[in-house]
Amino acid sequence: RTMARRISCLRALFRFLTAEGVISEDPTILLELPRLGRTLPKSLTVQEVSLLLTPPVGKAETVLALRDSAMLHVLYATGLRVTELVTLPVAGVNFGAGYLRVLGKGGKERLVPFGEEAKDRLETYLRQARPKILKGRTSNFLFITSRARPMTRLRFWQIIQNRVFAAGVDKRITPHTLRHSFATHLLENGADLRSVQMMLGHSDIATTQIYTHVDSGRLKDIHNRFHPRG
Repeated sequence: RTMARRISCLRALFRFLTAEGVISEDPTILLELPRLGRTLPKSLTVQEVSLLLTPPVGKAETVLALRDSAMLHVLYATGLRVTELVTLPVAGVNFGAGYLRVLGKGGKERLVPFGEEAKDRLETYLRQARPKILKGRTSNFLFITSRARPMTRLRFWQIIQNRVFAAGVDKRITPHTLRHSFATHLLENGADLRSVQMMLGHSDIATTQIYTHVDSGRLKDIHNRFHPRG
């Protein structure tokens, strides 16, 4: 990647020099960029997700803690992008049908289902925490700060880092890590690729296919379990 970046810089420089007439010939014209492998998304194990979603032992759940817990559960239950999560309106939640109405990239709307646990956390937040955070103020956004403003991406990243530290999970975790975990766990448990694509809001199924990677440990486990002489 470093080589590719440097070659790209050199190409841009010499294209400029050629265009300005400083040099007559571009010496980088035959340079080829190295082939870059595609980086597999980092995901958590089911056990690590459980640790992350479990509130710290011995600490009272404040109204902000109830909000944070609801956000984490919804993120893992739906695989939303962090921007989609923090801009989700209250009207976007349909408890009766059990889905969220999400406005994704390019203004494309999609419906994403969520499970009972995420539903319980959301209902608790809306009933016990959100009115106290608002203190009589109003907001159309579902997740709000103590100033009654919509949650920001940066603040939610900080919330995740605090929860990671409290849970003792020794991994670098971002909001996107939970999105990756959502997709990976669905596929590992038999979900079809097209359904996962729709829930993630990918316009191209090739983007979703990156989650079909199988790590070497799981390959070895499958071989041992199912091969006649494994």
